[in-house]
Amino acid sequence: MSMSDLDRQIRDLRACKPLTEPEVRQLCHRAREILVEEANVQHVDSPVTICGDIHGQFFDLMELLRVGGDVPNTNYIFMGDFVDRGFYSVETFLLLLAYKVRYPDRITLIRGNHESRQITQVYGFYDECVRKYGSANVWRYCCEVFDYLCLGAVVDGKVFCVHGGLSPSVTSLDQIRVIDRKQEVPHEGAMCDLLWSDPEDIEAWGLSPRGAGFLFGGDVARAFNHANNLTFIARAHQLVMEGYKSMFGGQVVTVWSAPNYCYRCGNVASILELKEGWESAGAEGNEDGRDGRFKIFEAAQNDERGGMPSKKPVADYFL
Repeated sequence: MSMSDLDRQIRDLRACKPLTEPEVRQLCHRAREILVEEANVQHVDSPVTICGDIHGQFFDLMELLRVGGDVPNTNYIFMGDFVDRGFYSVETFLLLLAYKVRYPDRITLIRGNHESRQITQVYGFYDECVRKYGSANVWRYCCEVFDYLCLGAVVDGKVFCVHGGLSPSVTSLDQIRVIDRKQEVPHEGAMCDLLWSDPEDIEAWGLSPRGAGFLFGGDVARAFNHANNLTFIARAHQLVMEGYKSMFGGQVVTVWSAPNYCYRCGNVASILELKEGWESAGAEGNEDGRDGRFKIFEAAQNDERGGMPSKKPVADYFL
């Protein structure tokens, strides 16, 4: 695959034009070759912009890139949940994957709980692939890539980025580094918890209403950050109406990047910019930002979307 081929594919995907099935197969194969070389916990240097869930909202991803800067000018970490729920999971994931193959050092893709075979068969990605390509082949190619996505990233050795949260099985980043990640997301254990857990105003650990992962309290977050010499944990996974939420005195920050989630929730979205020297610069006057700066953005305007597809055509009844 040549750079000119990749550049053309990126142009097509940015115009929300799907790739052909052979192009998807080739892109996913090349992406796996790159991702297999990455660690479970990728090291990333600032300046970097940290993003939360996208969920197939392609035109809102375009708005995010407009607000945050395009690849490769801006260095990005996306914390998972690229697919499901939105109408354009195929174009969304393939564009981010094409950027990864074209500019591997300028974009880090972390696995979310929706990057899984089981979940995507329920929440839309599988059906979208079959509808757009006539078979499940493209879904299978993408699921093979999901298994190679990293489980987290650490910025400047100080900010741990993960989709969901912490695990009672994990007290150090080194324990995450030795997980065998190249598999379907398990139903329990450390890998599952990292993708499914949520912070909550409790002591220690609690059962998650999601049925997977755990709830973890401020004492757990503080202990983990102290043990690993971290300033804070950045994670996604939970809808935040204001686009972001700081918890436990800034020990955990939730970043949510899907505005008007599911095209009806009415929330704004955010991205977290960590500039060079962010540790000494402080929160830039944003008391919730904790040594960073959030950019808030709203959903793309309807005239930029080119019309929303209906999920399934309504059947005609002939009497």
